[in-house]
Amino acid sequence: MEMKKRINLELRNRAPEEVTELVLDNCLCVNGEIEGLNDTFKELEFLSMANVELSSLARLPSLNKLRKLELSDNIISGGLEVLAEKCPNLTYLNLSGNKIKDLSTVEALQNLKNLKSLDLFNCEITNLEDYRESIFELLQQITYLDGFDQEDNEAPDSEEEDDEDGDEDDEDEEEDEAGPPEGYEEEEEEEEDEDEDEAGSELGEGEEEVGLSYLMKEEIQDEEDDDDYVEEGEEEEEEEEESLRGEKRKRDAEDDGEEEDD
Repeated sequence: MEMKKRINLELRNRAPEEVTELVLDNCLCVNGEIEGLNDTFKELEFLSMANVELSSLARLPSLNKLRKLELSDNIISGGLEVLAEKCPNLTYLNLSGNKIKDLSTVEALQNLKNLKSLDLFNCEITNLEDYRESIFELLQQITYLDGFDQEDNEAPDSEEEDDEDGDEDDEDEEEDEAGPPEGYEEEEEEEEDEDEDEAGSELGEGEEEVGLSYLMKEEIQDEEDDDDYVEEGEEEEEEEEESLRGEKRKRDAEDDGEEEDD
């Protein structure tokens, strides 16, 4: 895809003056020059044109708010003085993987007074003797060269810092959405457990009372049954005694009759 078409695609129905970041990596530069990018992109702060076969910066528009410029893996060999004229506020410049060979080419970057980080990794200039010392001496405004300062301390990754800030914001949002802290939920659960235990104990007492009353009723019923059984037994004994007395009287009467006959 040609650069001009890619720019129209990346706009996504926005006006150029509304765009602060523009990534055009891996598109195609016709004749090695910038196309479709103009001064209307006045709010642009980050521009990436990596691997677009760019050989010249002559058609770079004025981008006064541009802070970061990615030009890695192109075929740029010179003409860097345009950067100080068109993008005077650059703080980060990546020229790794280009055709930059000598210090005189890089000397044009001295006018970028705000430049803090420069990347020339995988350019032929890195093969020069005392390359790092020479660049730091030539461009005294920079702090990092190829990702490291003069004491070989690694440069912080601004994108990672942004991600960390974003993660912290996400965590705060998640905590807000989550509601009360974990301890609060645990307290609620403990209270619920206590209520359940109390209810259970009350239920247990109630069951014990029911069980006791049931047993008492059974005992009373057993006693009543025993009384009934005793009464029935006594009645039977009385009946037997009466029958025995009747038989005795009958025998006595018979004996008296026999005596009279005699």
